[in-house]
Amino acid sequence: MPNKKTLEAFLDELASSSPAPGGGSVAALAGALGAALTSMVCNLTIGKKKYAGVEDEMKKILAQVEDLRAKFTALVDKDTQAFNKVMEALSLPKETEPQKALRSVAITEATKEATLVPLEVMRHCVDALALAQQAAASGNVNSVSDAGVSSVMLRAAAEGAALNVRINLKNLHDAEFVGWKQEELESLRSTCRMMTEEVRSIVEEKLREE
Repeated sequence: MPNKKTLEAFLDELASSSPAPGGGSVAALAGALGAALTSMVCNLTIGKKKYAGVEDEMKKILAQVEDLRAKFTALVDKDTQAFNKVMEALSLPKETEPQKALRSVAITEATKEATLVPLEVMRHCVDALALAQQAAASGNVNSVSDAGVSSVMLRAAAEGAALNVRINLKNLHDAEFVGWKQEELESLRSTCRMMTEEVRSIVEEKLREE
């Protein structure tokens, strides 16, 4: 994974016939990239005389977004691990009725866990987008485009994670679980879309300034 391997090694593994890491891990990585860009905007603002008035704000944003970057990075591996648990459950024996029952329960529980990981990515995207918005509004104007790219990456992370939630929900028969998570999914997607547009508006306004 990116925190343990070179980028080239990760991309080679991603491109291989192995189903994991896959889209879920990439979504989490996109979140980490977006968070890192917000951190960069903060670091390019802190210590500049012109932005002394917002230095404390930038330091707070930096601490929060660095925490989120660590969480996104951990979720790259966590998504792969969750997928592997689903595959392990699918490989359980199913020759007898007790075996079939045990296998069915294992598949359901593993699939639920695999659903919760990308939902966690989406929740972090909402938090990270709020920080990207603050960085775009108050940070170094010369880095406002980076804040914009941060929001785009976080939106991509949320949309990618949403697809992974949906494909897992499709394989579950727990109507209550599916209903609750589908509702949360749509709420998070809507929020991320709205917040991305808010960041874009800030970026566009600053890019037009003389």
